[in-house]
Amino acid sequence: MVNEKRLVSEFMELVSIDSITKKEGDVAKVITKKLEALGAEVYIDKAGEKVGSNTGNIIAKIKGNLDKPAILFSAHMDTVVPGEGVRPIIKDGIIYSETETILGADDKGGIAAILEGIRVVKENGIPHGDIEVVFTIAEEGGLFGAKNLEHEKLTAKMGYVLDSDGKPGTIVVKGPAQDKIDVIIKGKAAHAGVSPEEGVSAIIIASKAIAEMKLLRIDEDTTANIGVISGGTATNIVTDKVEIKGEARSTVEEKLNLQTKHMVESFERAARELGGEAIITTERVYSAFNLTENDPVVQNAIKAAENLGFNVVLKATGGGSDTNILNTYGIPTVNLGIGMVKPHTTNEQISVEDLVNSAKYVTELIKTI
Repeated sequence: MVNEKRLVSEFMELVSIDSITKKEGDVAKVITKKLEALGAEVYIDKAGEKVGSNTGNIIAKIKGNLDKPAILFSAHMDTVVPGEGVRPIIKDGIIYSETETILGADDKGGIAAILEGIRVVKENGIPHGDIEVVFTIAEEGGLFGAKNLEHEKLTAKMGYVLDSDGKPGTIVVKGPAQDKIDVIIKGKAAHAGVSPEEGVSAIIIASKAIAEMKLLRIDEDTTANIGVISGGTATNIVTDKVEIKGEARSTVEEKLNLQTKHMVESFERAARELGGEAIITTERVYSAFNLTENDPVVQNAIKAAENLGFNVVLKATGGGSDTNILNTYGIPTVNLGIGMVKPHTTNEQISVEDLVNSAKYVTELIKTI
């Protein structure tokens, strides 16, 4: 029932519209018209004003004709850079960008699949409950659109985000919480050649702290990383200030609390021992989610995938997505694989087969609930 030619054409249309983070306005206008053509009531929320985008999140509702629980589908409209001037082409059933840009399957593959899946339901008169759709802004780099979503307008009791790698049938049921850790190490400047004894090197303090820190893969649930270090002005000056940015993640929030505490204490201890100062701020960027195959949202996803003959894979992820935020709003939500390959790179691609299967999955999820 999925119209492959129409779906591929719509996907290629969407990726050809520039929509890097906080500049999603043009693609939002196009998507709004497509949703209205499907009979949806469309609302643009005020998130754009809060995060500095030229549009807000799209919230759309399609009234059902069955007394079934409302179902939510979501994907994000923004893309990473280089994401302007995308020119998609197809070769041997694979869609990729002809130029040195990302493709934008992350996450316009999800958007196209949702639109086509709902279109099939409407065209074929398939009975359904209420369908709600959320297309967010500013997902990349901070989930800012979802964090500012006017979620009180939603009634759905289960949600599906189409924004993961893995083939259709991949169901992400577990995702980590993340802490952001920003550190300023203060030392004391001195001439490195004349009187280094009078200085306190912020670089040495930072180095000592990081060398003693547990980082990267901590255990099966937890990771941590120091990603950015900046400071110093010249080789003949003992550096008096270093700025550091790091993170910790875990699917078990107690473990995350311990890891973040360990990293903070490592900086504080090194600064204290070497005569400097550590100014540290931490922020819980998003919370974890952890669903099981006994949850109705997962059961529905499994049943729909099996109906289509897909290989079902339940898995955890180490990355964050709008799935994390929707779960905090009390909407049990999983993230679905759509077959995107090498997202965030200029080698990004998606197969026509996976795009079609993702749209079929949306239709089947609506039918199965």
